[in-house]
Order: sequence, then C-alpha cells, then structure tokens
Amino acid sequence: MNKHAKFSGSSVATSKGQTTIPKAVRDAVGITDGTKLDWVFENGVLKVTAKTRNIADYAGFLGPVSNGRTATIEQMNDAIGEAVSEKFLRKTAR
Repeated sequence: MNKHAKFSGSSVATSKGQTTIPKAVRDAVGITDGTKLDWVFENGVLKVTAKTRNIADYAGFLGPVSNGRTATIEQMNDAIGEAVSEKFLRKTAR
C-alpha cells in the first residue's frame, strides 16, 4: 500500500446506511471481504481507516532475536514478577 497515493471517488448511501467503497480505493488499501473499518468524525471531517494488518504482519519487525532464545508467556510473566518483587524490596528497604 502506498500511503502517499491519492484516490478519489464517490458513492451513494443506501437507506440502510450502506455504501460501496470504490474499487480503486479498495485495491490500493488492501480492503477485502471482512476487513475492519474504523470511522472517526472530527471537526467536520470523516476519516475511515482500514485495519488491513494483524499482529503476525509485524513478526521480525525489530529484527531477529540476538541470542536465538525464546520464552513462553509463563516464563515472561515469571521474569516480570521477579523484577517487580526485587524493585519493591529495594524501595521498601530504605
């Protein structure tokens, strides 16, 4: 998707409040059947944002794991709990 591209089009709302998104816009944004659309009306401007990505699309975004190790959610929760406990003990020991 080229977020700097400019498309325009028009459509008509039905009595049920439905409308058709122009094909050129759907294709450019990647809207397919079931794509979630967020609607925001602010200061007289209607902004529609297509949620065309999911969390799996960001896999590897920060690069590969430097040491190749993985951790389960439980291991991460345990590590966070230990760090919080240690910080609490340090603060209350004063």
